[in-house]
Amino acid sequence: MSKVDLAQFHKAFHEESLDGLDAMEQALLALDEGAEDPELINVVFRAAHSIKGGAATFGFTDVAAFTHVAENLMDEVRSGRRPMEKAVVELLLRSGDTVRDMLSLSMAGQPAATAESQALLAELSAMVSGAPVAAPVAVKAAAPVEAIEGWDIAFRPFDYLLKTGNDPARMFRELEAMGPLSVTCDASKLPALADMDAESSYLGWTLHLAAGAKRAAVEGVFDWVDGDCELTATPRIAAAAPVAAAPVAAVAAAPAAPRAVREPAVNSEASSVRVGIEKIDTLINLVGELVITQSMLTQFNDGVDASQLEMFRQGLAQLGRHTRELQESVMSIRMLPISTVFNRFPRLVRDLAQKLDKKVVLDMRGETTELDKTVLEKIGDPLVHLVRNAIDHGLEVPAKRQAAGKGDTGTLRMEAFHRGGSIVVEVADDGAGLNREAIVAKAVSRGIIASGDHMSDDAVADLIFEAGFSTAAATTDLSGRGVGMDVVRRNVMDLGGTVSIRSVEGKGTTFTITLPLTLAIIDGLTAAVGEETYIVPLVSIVESVQVKPDAVRSVAGGGELFRFRDHWLPIVRLFDAFGCAGQRRAIDDGIVIVVEGEGSRIGLFVDELIGQQQAVVKSLEANYRRVTGISGATILADGSVALIADVAGLVRLQARRKAA
Repeated sequence: MSKVDLAQFHKAFHEESLDGLDAMEQALLALDEGAEDPELINVVFRAAHSIKGGAATFGFTDVAAFTHVAENLMDEVRSGRRPMEKAVVELLLRSGDTVRDMLSLSMAGQPAATAESQALLAELSAMVSGAPVAAPVAVKAAAPVEAIEGWDIAFRPFDYLLKTGNDPARMFRELEAMGPLSVTCDASKLPALADMDAESSYLGWTLHLAAGAKRAAVEGVFDWVDGDCELTATPRIAAAAPVAAAPVAAVAAAPAAPRAVREPAVNSEASSVRVGIEKIDTLINLVGELVITQSMLTQFNDGVDASQLEMFRQGLAQLGRHTRELQESVMSIRMLPISTVFNRFPRLVRDLAQKLDKKVVLDMRGETTELDKTVLEKIGDPLVHLVRNAIDHGLEVPAKRQAAGKGDTGTLRMEAFHRGGSIVVEVADDGAGLNREAIVAKAVSRGIIASGDHMSDDAVADLIFEAGFSTAAATTDLSGRGVGMDVVRRNVMDLGGTVSIRSVEGKGTTFTITLPLTLAIIDGLTAAVGEETYIVPLVSIVESVQVKPDAVRSVAGGGELFRFRDHWLPIVRLFDAFGCAGQRRAIDDGIVIVVEGEGSRIGLFVDELIGQQQAVVKSLEANYRRVTGISGATILADGSVALIADVAGLVRLQARRKAA
């Protein structure tokens, strides 16, 4: 009998374990808030039990041993022998984080047991054995005391890291502030100059820090690039002489938040989607209907006479209807509830509120609102930035809230809902709101504006999206690094969406993110430029106008401006931008499409408008290479290829030309 290769099931076990840990965390957070539902305790117990059994089956013995002790602790709670108090909840939350780390290490083929996991395992064992977690724990007399004398750090950013607004040099300077630092650059992945993308990262670094800093301090330097790089930090240990037995205070008395070991970003095409059986049934039924329609049309292979013409037309109409329904059904498979993103925030809000000594209630609404999987995967980081800033900058400490006549507990609302053909996500707080004077003063000191005297409140609020802008008086591991709001806007723009802000001083701030339902299919306006066809996304279009020559002004450097609703907007002639031969050169012979991207408006000059249509987006970068001003391509009904304009890219292109 052949032996079954269990490795083929490792990925499924990993995904199911992460789902179990998510359920465990949600249940623990509910218990932490005072819920007394026995089923929540059962959820935590079952998660630990399932992971322990699976880990033992697949040979992940370190994971199995760790979760076995956690399971024993939950069994005591479940049987009523131990109350579910805050110390237990805190220890189990940290244990869940550690199990995530251990699973990631196991899946990478590395030893799952680390110094941190063994220390936490000792805490769990002490609690299960009856020793209070905060009580002294005896240490073996012969055990050597390990002291950290330095750190060896391997840091390789993913190729897109620079686009998130992060600067490796800044991180190195923070490390250097801790002690002597030596840096070695790995340029082995640097391409030839002709193939180089100025916005991509190709370098890696090995850093040697000669300082006995704590792990939390070293890894805290890289908090903003978590998930955007390959990072390992290995302490250099200097073993001291053995010491006599001494009481050691349990770590749980003041735990340092453990840092999750995250896997590199997973390509959306390679990850899996769980699909409801009803969606699969609908898909199967539609395929069956298509087969029937195809059989019906097959009888016309030899031609159609007049008596069969009506039947032929009905068959074509039926084929078109079934094709549309099939398209909608297939697209619905990629639609997932936004709760898959929202569910990470209760823990984040809890931990940040405790760290900052604030009281915060998280109000989540619209968790069942569905969004394309690709959009969901990319919206998480911007939302994390917004939530961090709301808790750190927006919501006040209890004393200040009471002094302002508010309750001591702040409210952070996250809401998702449909608006037209888009999804709207709002992050709102009832905190202090934006400080207009502080923002204007910072902008003036940085030379962004000369004066804020004639600026509206909306224009002032928009200044916080400037790169590196921060009004924080001091840099912390949460904010003040000048990284955040500009990253939020850039990431949302890359998804074809917009972000806006409204704030009332003393009342609170609301960030509104508007996103397309899907990135796979867009509604666009088809335009001709010479022999070429381009599609401009409808979500970016303000208006299409025919401009008269007397409304156009030439500016230094060869640029053109035209008057649009009391504003002068730059004209981008697409035949110039893309190097094609436009048939119409006179401004009044063509059409100007007014578009908006990254908060700015420009006019795209084209020969003529062809019509509106849905476009199935094909990646140009995956099949050719990245082209400035082009976000993708699609195939038209006649089989020809049309390029999809990247409005945000064209706005940036125009801004660079203006600067030059």
